[in-house]
Amino acid sequence: MMRWGIMGAAKIARTDLAPAIQLARGAELVAIASRDPARAAPFQALVPGLRVHGSYQALLDDPNVDAVYIPLPNHLHVEWSIKAAQAGKHVLCEKPIALLAGQIDTLIAAREKTGKLIAEAFMVAHHPQWSRVRALLADGVIGRLEHVEGSFTYTNRDLSNIRHSAEMGGGGLRDVGVYPCITTRMVTGAEPERLHADIRFQNGVDIFARVWADFPDFTMSFYCGMMQARRQQMVFHGQDGWITLSAPFNGPVYGDTCVEWKAGDLVQMERFNEINQYALMIEAFGDSARNGTPFPCPLEMSRGNQAMIDAIFENAR
Repeated sequence: MMRWGIMGAAKIARTDLAPAIQLARGAELVAIASRDPARAAPFQALVPGLRVHGSYQALLDDPNVDAVYIPLPNHLHVEWSIKAAQAGKHVLCEKPIALLAGQIDTLIAAREKTGKLIAEAFMVAHHPQWSRVRALLADGVIGRLEHVEGSFTYTNRDLSNIRHSAEMGGGGLRDVGVYPCITTRMVTGAEPERLHADIRFQNGVDIFARVWADFPDFTMSFYCGMMQARRQQMVFHGQDGWITLSAPFNGPVYGDTCVEWKAGDLVQMERFNEINQYALMIEAFGDSARNGTPFPCPLEMSRGNQAMIDAIFENAR
């Protein structure tokens, strides 16, 4: 069993990752670090006997923890990922694992020096609906890919929330704009050559962005934001057909987790509503840390994605 500790009591850890660790094969949640015992209580309700540490360092000093999940504010991810690896823990860090692509070079160096797995928690990399899309594209089911279109928006108008803090690395692109980028790169194996964006800022944080990208053999456009009505979708349009994902990133929270594709006159559909992509991620992480199985989203993939986000900011009007 891989024994997990969680660094902080963030909502995503409470609602998604802690249950996923308990559900995943070969994993168990044994400890959490929280300076507020009240915030640790829901985790203790899920896992009776869970050890609660009063500091992040105390969690890293726990000899009975093999791996840590880090859902801290964005600007703390690099620092604590390195500290955790140096303390002998494998590290799964919430996205964005860094605020600039160059910072991921530091994480790669820490991974190599310590021999510990450090990875970004892109749960979509483990979802079978994306394996289906990759296979459909590779098999030429929709002919030559011409254009990718995406969206990911949600509503967060609480200006005291850390996502509205520039100092903490907030903003919609780092929070949800990363998903159209990572999934497009993941299923095509391609990297963008040119980027352009229009970004709307409020208090130094991007709250809405429209992005256009030229890849070597296709184009892409997407929009993302964090103060709009909730929506997400991805479309891959080819010369002979198309592929649509109705809940590409957070199904079934955003609706029916369905891949639909049209080839010629035939429309087919496959549903994935029973999948827990977080549990699959925990299992893949454990297999990689224990056995050296290639992790579907290594730091090198994360670096390419952060480079795309960096370029979006640099090329924004």
